[in-house]
Amino acid sequence: MPLSDTVEMLQAILGAIDEGIHVVDASGITIFYNHVAAKLDGLTSEEVLGKPLLEVFPSLDRESSTLLRVIDSGESIYNQPQVYKNWKGVRVETINTTLPVRVGKRLVGAVEVAKDIGKLKELSERLVDLQAKISKPKRTKRSADGLSFQFEDILTSNEEMNQVKERARRAARTSSPVLIYGETGTGKELFVQSIHQASARSSKPFIAQNCAALPSSLLESLLFGSTKGSFTGADDRPGLFELADGGTLFLDELNSMPLDLQAKLLRVLQDGQIRRIGGSQQIKVDVRVIAAVNEPPKILVQQGLMRTDLYYRINVVSFELPPLRRRREDIDLLVSHFLDKFNQQFGMNVQGISPEVKGLFASYAWPGNVRELEHVVEAAMNMVDSDTIEVDHLPPHSLERPMGQSTAETWMPETLLQAREGRSLPDLMKEMEEQVIQEAMKSTEGNVLRAAKLLGIPRQTLQYKLNQRTNPLN
Repeated sequence: MPLSDTVEMLQAILGAIDEGIHVVDASGITIFYNHVAAKLDGLTSEEVLGKPLLEVFPSLDRESSTLLRVIDSGESIYNQPQVYKNWKGVRVETINTTLPVRVGKRLVGAVEVAKDIGKLKELSERLVDLQAKISKPKRTKRSADGLSFQFEDILTSNEEMNQVKERARRAARTSSPVLIYGETGTGKELFVQSIHQASARSSKPFIAQNCAALPSSLLESLLFGSTKGSFTGADDRPGLFELADGGTLFLDELNSMPLDLQAKLLRVLQDGQIRRIGGSQQIKVDVRVIAAVNEPPKILVQQGLMRTDLYYRINVVSFELPPLRRRREDIDLLVSHFLDKFNQQFGMNVQGISPEVKGLFASYAWPGNVRELEHVVEAAMNMVDSDTIEVDHLPPHSLERPMGQSTAETWMPETLLQAREGRSLPDLMKEMEEQVIQEAMKSTEGNVLRAAKLLGIPRQTLQYKLNQRTNPLN
């Protein structure tokens, strides 16, 4: 292929990438600038190509420009926040990864990949501002916004779940860190809010942050705050730790937090002090940290997704919330609750579900747990034209039966039904789970990934359960 065709193909590829691509030569002249970068900067390619970088972006200098810093140092920069103005005065906020371009050993320029975080940063800062303005008195009932739960809101007749509730009540008396493991939809935040509401911190702030919702650099500034000048365009802002002072900070999906940020979290847990990004002052905070993960913590540590030292520090008090398939006796109770909820919300008067629907609910594995059950009931309420939810009212393609099972009786082996007398429900449920796992592994010829998909659970969760069966002391 001729060189001109290769260059043209490379330019077409770079132009098609859905992120801003900006390339300068060794003297800082722009030689490539795709349409996404132009859109981010509020410019056209013609206004940037062939011109010195600082001429187009006069608010930058050789120190604040990530492209020019890479040219000067020859070192790569990863995930660097940058706030600047173009020559039209338009404010731009991005996260940049900038790499040197070399031909042999000679540095000939730099390439930058930019992601727009302006709107995301604005929303996160609005969240911080709103949290700073909130000063709620102690409440004994659920607030009108529906965001404040107490232990009485956790509906269950399951022995295992009731034991977890009781342990959580006791944990509410202290300020020790808490780690909660539960599959998606098992009600982790409901437990976290209940712990806060039952604690001496209930009149202080409760702040929740999903660690997977933001880029790592933005999450760091959101948690710890920033000082003016810590990066271009940065202002003095408190972080969530400061705003949660005296109260509770809930960090959901903790395993999504980068390891270097986990190290900073560990220091806060050990010292009770934070330092804003770019700042030198240590700020003392009194915050109870509760974290949640949706995969077994030991597996996350083994996979390198959670620091070992952080795990041992935050795992002072820990709970595992049982999935809905291990508390099937709660399905009727939860269905009744959701019917009441949506009857009131929709102005309806649905009385119950048909025996066929009840059988389907009892036989289904519920990979989305209580949240999925709620969504199925809500969807059916939108379709029902009588006082009873029938099979035809259920959403299409929902409740696909695990391993071809069709009724509650075939889900629970007959031998297990016969063995009920004199045995506790948790023992029966554990044996049932083991038999179902054995059947799934047998039907997939030992393929863990396929078996996990068949069971509707994460592969890591199934691997953890298999390891527990072979070595229960782990």
